[in-house]
Amino acid sequence: MIFNSVTYLVFFPAVTLLYFLLPYRFRNLWLLAASFLFYMNWNAAYGLLLLGSVVITYLTALLMEKTSEQGRRRAVMAVGLLLNLGALIYFKYSGFLIDNLNLILPGREFKAPDILLPVGISFYIFQALGYMLDVYYQKIAAEKNFFKYALFVSFFPQLVAGPIERSKNLLPQFDEKHDFDVDRVRSGLLMMLWGLFMKMVIADRLCLIVDHIFDSYLEYNGMEIILAVALFTIQIYCDFSGYSYIAIGSARVLGFKLMDNFHHPFLSCSIHQYWKNWHISLTSWFTDYVYIPLGGNRKGRLKKYRNTFLVFLISGFWHGAAWNYVIWGGFNGMLMVLEEALTPLRNRALAFLKVDKESFSYRFFAGLGTFGIVVFTFLIFRAPTISQAVAMLRQIKARPSVVSLFGESWSRLAEAGGLEGIEPVAVLLAILLLLLVDYMQFRQKDVAGLVLSQALLFRWMVYLVLLGTIILFGIYGNEYTQTAFIYFQF
Repeated sequence: MIFNSVTYLVFFPAVTLLYFLLPYRFRNLWLLAASFLFYMNWNAAYGLLLLGSVVITYLTALLMEKTSEQGRRRAVMAVGLLLNLGALIYFKYSGFLIDNLNLILPGREFKAPDILLPVGISFYIFQALGYMLDVYYQKIAAEKNFFKYALFVSFFPQLVAGPIERSKNLLPQFDEKHDFDVDRVRSGLLMMLWGLFMKMVIADRLCLIVDHIFDSYLEYNGMEIILAVALFTIQIYCDFSGYSYIAIGSARVLGFKLMDNFHHPFLSCSIHQYWKNWHISLTSWFTDYVYIPLGGNRKGRLKKYRNTFLVFLISGFWHGAAWNYVIWGGFNGMLMVLEEALTPLRNRALAFLKVDKESFSYRFFAGLGTFGIVVFTFLIFRAPTISQAVAMLRQIKARPSVVSLFGESWSRLAEAGGLEGIEPVAVLLAILLLLLVDYMQFRQKDVAGLVLSQALLFRWMVYLVLLGTIILFGIYGNEYTQTAFIYFQF
């Protein structure tokens, strides 16, 4: 079941209605049952894997809390980590590891198991591991109520693609009594509507163009390929941020507050700022549970650079079992290290030239340069193989055709994606609206609050325009392929 499906359109109102009608003592059990139903809608066997991770981390946390001897605590935690990461490696990386083993040992042929990757496994295992590590570091007490903890791991709005919640934020909310609140429900529904707009109107429309160009890149010149990669960068942002808006909005309707996952990343003026604002729940997870335990920035500059690079390398591998993801993560790690190492020199140059870093001109050009670097990294990320990424770079070099940027490039790309009539204009206007909303949020404006504070007529105009745009220009297709969210595969 995915958010942009008719099934969810029926499922969510039914779950919400019964949630508020039930007595308080039964509500968590109802949400737990609904969450497992939501997840098992893909494959009933997935529920057993989810339950296994819940049971292992629940028992591990209880065992760690019952002993004060550090060696035993460490051993218990190691077992919990190995069991969960072992399941993740088996389902997600076994084929990749065996394929590479066959390359290393050409005389032997190991057969990779035929495994269907369980959707969202990277997200809920990381959330469960975060809880277990919080108990190990004694940041929280182990949760005694099994059903409450199971709901924390399986809570359906953020189960399959985050945000990856922290135990200190979400677990206590299951003890609160959430009454039906009209203002909160309106706010949540508006967030869900905006998320569907980002996903169905922008991301899925751009997907038609991007997929075609990447499948037949030899037919297009360098500028058209660059534009296609830039469109993919916008596509994946709208796809994943759109999912996050729907997740956060769904939880808000029910009375729960999930962490933000994006803060207008394309308005960032540096790679550091970009990664601080992109997939915040994953970035902060790696910071707290990998970067800091490795030593963070406490053991000198060189080790800080090493730790930064390792975190991004692991993060790249988290995204997928392929070398392009590993290289993408490592490349971003090198960019982070290089940018930090050159920061003193840059600051001296800006001071010498008397450039105000808060001025519009500096932010514009720094933001444009940062976006260009991000687009280049996403070429490595989106290409199905490293060899195709290299071939596309060669095509850009061989046929740059910069002049075509001011000519027919957009028309050719729109035509390649099957966009007809007013559809290309609608997509461009939707992207401009997205940039406007992001800019207002960057300026500390509560856009949703601003809309909801207006008169009834204006509010309904906004609702109907968004809904009408989704109906007229949204992409509809097979529930489990064409309109699936990109990050489900991670």
